[in-house]
Amino acid sequence: MPIPGRRRGAPVDWLLVGLGNPGAEYAGTRHNVGFEIAKTLIERWSLSKPKAKYRGLLTEGRTRPGGPRVAVLMPQTYMNDAGDSVGPARGALKVPLERVLVLHDEIDLPFGEIRVRIGGGLAGHNGLKSLKRGLGSSDFARVRVGVGRPATTDPERVSAYVLGRFREPKEDVAALVSQATDITERVVGEEITPT
Repeated sequence: MPIPGRRRGAPVDWLLVGLGNPGAEYAGTRHNVGFEIAKTLIERWSLSKPKAKYRGLLTEGRTRPGGPRVAVLMPQTYMNDAGDSVGPARGALKVPLERVLVLHDEIDLPFGEIRVRIGGGLAGHNGLKSLKRGLGSSDFARVRVGVGRPATTDPERVSAYVLGRFREPKEDVAALVSQATDITERVVGEEITPT
C-alpha cells in the first residue's frame, strides 16, 4: 500500500533537518536545539550512527518496522550556510518540499512553546534564510521550538543570546527537547499536519 504524499521512486518519505552549529563550543546552546531533537529521534528510532554526507551528518531508516522511511540530517556547515547541505540532500533523496521538516529554535516564541507549520516568514533566522536559498522556497515544514527572546533588539545581543547556553533548569530544557521530539514523531506519523 503506498504511503500518502510519497513520491514514487523517492528513497525516503521525510527529510528531517536538525539545525545547529557544529563544534563543542556550540553544544547546549539555544541555536542548537534542532541538533538535540535530531539526536533524540535517531536514538528513539534506533537509526544507525550518522555518516558524513551532503556537508552534514546523515542517517536513514524507518521510524519503526513498516513505518515511514526517514533521513535525518544535521548540517555541518554552520547555521548561516545550512542550505548548502540541505539543498543537495533534498535533491538526491527526491523529497517533496512539504516533506522537508526543519527542527529549529524560535526566539519569537516563549521558552517551552512549540508550533508546527509550513512556510511563513523567516523572522531574521539566518539558518532559515539559507534554507530558502538552498531549497528555492520557504514552503518547507517546520517544528518551531520556543527558546524565548532577550529584552533587546540589538542584533549583537540577540546573536549572543541564541549562541549562549540555556539558563533554564536542565530538566526544563530536557522536557522541551522531549516534547519537540514527540511532536516531530506525530508529524512524521501523519497525526499532525503542518499548516
